[in-house]
Amino acid sequence: MKIVVFGANGPTGRLITRLGLERGYTMTAVTRSPERFPMTHDRLRVERGDVFEQDSVSRAVSGQDAVLSALGVPYGKQEITTYSAGITSMLNAIRDTGVRRLVVVSSSAVDPAAGPHGGFFFERVLQPYVAGVLGKTLYDDMKRMEAMLQRSDADWTIMRPSGLFDARAVSDYLIAERYLPQKFTARIDLADAMLRQLDDRRFLRTSVAVGTTEGAPSVAQLIMREAFKRQPRGAESAETTALTLDWRGR
Repeated sequence: MKIVVFGANGPTGRLITRLGLERGYTMTAVTRSPERFPMTHDRLRVERGDVFEQDSVSRAVSGQDAVLSALGVPYGKQEITTYSAGITSMLNAIRDTGVRRLVVVSSSAVDPAAGPHGGFFFERVLQPYVAGVLGKTLYDDMKRMEAMLQRSDADWTIMRPSGLFDARAVSDYLIAERYLPQKFTARIDLADAMLRQLDDRRFLRTSVAVGTTEGAPSVAQLIMREAFKRQPRGAESAETTALTLDWRGR
């Protein structure tokens, strides 16, 4: 199977690419900075691309069997359009090339009515601040992305993890339509779940919650871990900000 990954140079995108190669897939990693991509393999093609440039997206999708998107952007006060623009480019590309399968990462923060994740502080203070203030423009664009997918005729699946953290190996994680009570998802579990959608049609044209039950940090531990990480100057990717600090979402 030939798989193209957008957002391939983020933490989850790299894991998708690595696991795909380990399982015998032929992978195309799309990134704006291919010279910074850390992997080489005889079944790996690293291609320069930008989801705001339709030609580069169409070129990357051509000849593939499936499209996986792990796009991420930083939180910010200004309008974010990466998710909606990216899915527009991908949907155009799969329509023109005949590719059907599309799996994208979104966030459970776009669906706060899906169910509780426990605790007054989490439900009444932390989640509303992250989803409604810190990440409002990001989640607004994710909602636009999801709406566009729901109107399309592609064979899509929307992955909605909880707050992401790093783990060494795939665990015995949980997966269910729309909602799970877990607050956290290991990035490697998310990557594994995305790849498994390519051979599993249970969640075709629906949203999927992914929850890690083993080794997940507490909310306090995750806050401290992220607060003291050394980050490069400038904006982080959403894989280290939106995904990690979103305790209800992506």
